[in-house]
Amino acid sequence: MDHQALALEMRGLREQVTGITDTAVAAADGLLIAADTADSIDPEGLAALAAAGLGLARRTAQATARGTLRRTVTYGSHGCAAFYAVGDTALMVVLGDEGMDVDDLHRATQPTLRRIDSILTEKAAEGV
Repeated sequence: MDHQALALEMRGLREQVTGITDTAVAAADGLLIAADTADSIDPEGLAALAAAGLGLARRTAQATARGTLRRTVTYGSHGCAAFYAVGDTALMVVLGDEGMDVDDLHRATQPTLRRIDSILTEKAAEGV
C-alpha cells in the first residue's frame, strides 16, 4: 500500500479545510491503516472507536431504510469528529476544532474519499 499517498491525501485535506486537527484511515474492522494525529491522540484507539461507531451508524441506516451510510458526525464542546465510509472496507476519521465549518468539510472530503478508496483498492488488487 502506498502510505505516502495516504499521508498526502490526509495532509491535503487538513490544508484545505480550516480547523481540522487530526485525521486517520482505518479498516472497517478498526485496524489502523494511516494516521496524522497529535501525540495526545491514540490513533489505534481512535480507529477502533470509529469503526465501532460507523458500524452502528451503518446498521441504523439500513434498519431505517435510509440507504447507504455516507458519514456520521459527533459534536463535543471542543469540536467534532466526522466519520466517513471509504467504500465497504475502510473509513476515514476527521477531528476538528470548534471553528471548523462542517459543511466545507463534507464538500472537501468527497474527492479525498474517492482517492483514498483508489489507493486502498490498488493495495487489494496487488494482494490478489
